Amino acid sequence: MSARTAHARQLFAPLGPVYDRNAALLSFGQDPRWRTFLVSRIPDDALRVVDVATGTASVALELARRVPSRHVVGVDQSPEMLRAGRERVDRAGLSSRIELREGRAEELPFGDDEFDALTFTYLLRYVDDPLATMRGLARVVRPGGVLAMQEFGLPRGLWRPLWELYVRGVLPVGGVLTGGRAWWEVGRFLGPSIREFHTSVDVAQLWREAGIADVHVRSLSLGGGVVVWGTRT
Repeated sequence: MSARTAHARQLFAPLGPVYDRNAALLSFGQDPRWRTFLVSRIPDDALRVVDVATGTASVALELARRVPSRHVVGVDQSPEMLRAGRERVDRAGLSSRIELREGRAEELPFGDDEFDALTFTYLLRYVDDPLATMRGLARVVRPGGVLAMQEFGLPRGLWRPLWELYVRGVLPVGGVLTGGRAWWEVGRFLGPSIREFHTSVDVAQLWREAGIADVHVRSLSLGGGVVVWGTRT
């Protein structure tokens, strides 16, 4: 495991029990809205879906609820987040259709073309080689299947100074007030991480190089979030 990946695992390990509540609070309620749009990009006839970096299974749950005959496999490197995810799946009565496994996005334990679709959230900022990771994600999706990603965005124009003010000051303070020391660390980390990613990676081009066609990029919430989707060639 690289230093970048290990840091992400350590950073999010304590957050499972309150992750979804705080993510919604600190995004002003927008994170659930982005997630709903992400899931809407997956066709209803995609009956076997893998959700990578599933965390507490929020996307996996929404995928399963949207199509009653759908089976979802969620993968995450954090056993602590998966523990919280399994509790949520059990409470929802969906353990027969949602399977959660520990694993890394860079080394998915699945065969080629195994799934009809794939989703992932907040992942590419935490891997050393985004292109290699994208190729690995595309590998497990059948040709013609859809991949979709949710990520924080980097607003432009008049909204950029407000975003900088929020991530530099409000987000760390809000984190510690709502979740203690662990969320303070997350708040301090997120701004630089998002900024570095969007200034160094052309996401649409990255997807095309990974063998994904018909790539769409949709900015949401004044640029605070972004959803990307496309079709495996």
